[in-house]
Amino acid sequence: MNISAAEVAVYILVFIYGIVLGSFLNVLIYRIPNKENFTTERSHCMTCGTKIKWYDLIPVFSYIFLRGKCRSCKSKISVQYPIVEGLNGLLYVIIFIVRGITLDSVLIAFVTSIFIVISVIDWRTYEIPFGLNIAIFVLAVIRIGIKPEGWIGHLIGFVAVSGFMLICLIIGRMIKGVDAFGGGDIKLMAAAGLFAGWKCVILAFLIGCVLGAVIHSIRMKLTDADRVLAFGPYLCVGLFISILFGNNIIDWYLGML
Repeated sequence: MNISAAEVAVYILVFIYGIVLGSFLNVLIYRIPNKENFTTERSHCMTCGTKIKWYDLIPVFSYIFLRGKCRSCKSKISVQYPIVEGLNGLLYVIIFIVRGITLDSVLIAFVTSIFIVISVIDWRTYEIPFGLNIAIFVLAVIRIGIKPEGWIGHLIGFVAVSGFMLICLIIGRMIKGVDAFGGGDIKLMAAAGLFAGWKCVILAFLIGCVLGAVIHSIRMKLTDADRVLAFGPYLCVGLFISILFGNNIIDWYLGML
């Protein structure tokens, strides 16, 4: 695949925009679980509370220049900051390379950013904030409005996996008194199903189940990880893969039959 100099320039700009937005994602990751205001309050050190100057807020590079330490108190800054920023930028570039420079790519990029926030928060707290699922729902409605010809598939996607998970949840509570899935996971797959459509959301669920089973089993063997797992991160990985490559994966699989 030949890429022109103009396209390279666009991808560089996309990456820069991605890491800048990634800095805001870190704000959401830390403040939403703590019920802190993320719109007006200035960024501050999580240890000493010192307000961070603008030149120490440059995504990725500030972490490198500061050697991962607060300028004021010298406490360690979580490596999560550059990882989230860099990952968001990298995924944005991948999205635009695969899907082209379109409005749909922009929507996929935004929903991917939400997946990152959900993944980290759920990994840490075992909860998925309802507001993030609402944000995915809004992006889904916008996407359907842009391409209304496939709206039925998106509506089916809203219940295709979430409905199954809800039934499993009810049966699990009735028979064993345990939750097969979390309520946040069900809401996530409902909103994401509306965004992705029924085929892709089913594929995403299958990918998430496989990843969750394999990776968490390894974690339990190698570490003291609890049997209870945060399912959201695995679902989000499955959703990203299926939204971006789902149709190709499904066509390949059907071609093998």
